[in-house]
Amino acid sequence: MKEATLKTKVDNVNQVVKEIKDSKSVVVLNCIGLTVADTMELRTELHENGCYMRVIRNNVMKRAADECGYSELDEYFVGPNALAFSKDANSAAKIIYNFAEKHELLDMKAGIVDGTVMKLEELKIIASLPDKNGMLSMLLSVLQAPVRNLACAVQAVADKKEQE
Repeated sequence: MKEATLKTKVDNVNQVVKEIKDSKSVVVLNCIGLTVADTMELRTELHENGCYMRVIRNNVMKRAADECGYSELDEYFVGPNALAFSKDANSAAKIIYNFAEKHELLDMKAGIVDGTVMKLEELKIIASLPDKNGMLSMLLSVLQAPVRNLACAVQAVADKKEQE
């Protein structure tokens, strides 16, 4: 093999390794059979939410996953695949899962979320969770409830005192 060709292949693997390490989540998906318009719609939706998708050769994906310590993903790198990268834990999985419900040809296989390899069933659970802002608002309402209840109780006591 020519030295330039080998260097290009090593650079490709290193680029995918960097992308995996820089992402909070990576989803392995099969989008064979989607029309160009559907694929562009998926890419646009991913991009609008801070994610992106790349079609990468299986041997490059295998080498990159092995180098990052995710050799459990090797079994999913068969056939045509793409990787969706996200800066947060559930955006890519949520977008792809929702898109797959409308487009039967899109197939989510497995992924990595916060350094943990997840199978399809686990990714579906991640996809069903609210995003970070949704979780924060739920937490705030839980924290706010006791204070609100106390304020209502104090107001009720004050109203009762006024009536007497």
